[in-house]
Amino acid sequence: MRVIIALLASTLSVTAALAQASAQTSQEVPHLTSRQVPANQPSADGPTAPNITVAAGTKIPLTLKQGVNTKSARPGDPIYAQTAFPVTKDDQIVIPAGTFVQGEVRRVVRPGRVKGRAELQMSFTSMIFPNGYTIILPGTVQNTPGSNDKTVNGKEGTIEGAGSKGKDAATIVGGATSGAVIGAIADGSKSAGIGAASGGVIGLATVLLSRGPEVQLATGDSIEMVLESSIDLDPAKMHRPVSAQ
Repeated sequence: MRVIIALLASTLSVTAALAQASAQTSQEVPHLTSRQVPANQPSADGPTAPNITVAAGTKIPLTLKQGVNTKSARPGDPIYAQTAFPVTKDDQIVIPAGTFVQGEVRRVVRPGRVKGRAELQMSFTSMIFPNGYTIILPGTVQNTPGSNDKTVNGKEGTIEGAGSKGKDAATIVGGATSGAVIGAIADGSKSAGIGAASGGVIGLATVLLSRGPEVQLATGDSIEMVLESSIDLDPAKMHRPVSAQ
């Protein structure tokens, strides 16, 4: 009997010791608790600024970074340019000068040999800010400032070259005059008439075999782009540093 009582006492002592050790361990181990943030609580970065809308019809001056002309250009060829002047809204710059603009040639028409002017149509498709922020553009050519021999016709922004009627007439008249002078020197007035006729034929042949003026845009030429529809700019991405890209 005493042996049984001793064993029971020993068992109770061991059980009490284990329970005490377990309680101490649970107190020493930290418990992780989740903290729920209210949905309406603002983030640590502060409130998000609303997008900036640049309206359709906004004109943006560009400077070409490479030349293009109707003699060698093909539809699909890339066009590279940069903004030449900042665009502002609400007393802040929204498109800085030097922003890259990319486009492509859409249509090319070479000048005819008798009639028909050269035509070059191109559109602008994307804008890349200095930090790499890129947006899609619906831009077209509005004007070619400073050019006396090119005009822009239609909503599609087609650049049209100069006509050649005056030049062609001068070529024919010049040929006829040269022939008349040579004929007069050679054999009097009769030969002068023959010389004028032959000179006129040569001048006409020259006109028929040569094309009119091409549309040529050189590196550094100015082009005015117009937005066909509005664009939305994200202020956070616009002012994001280059290292964050």
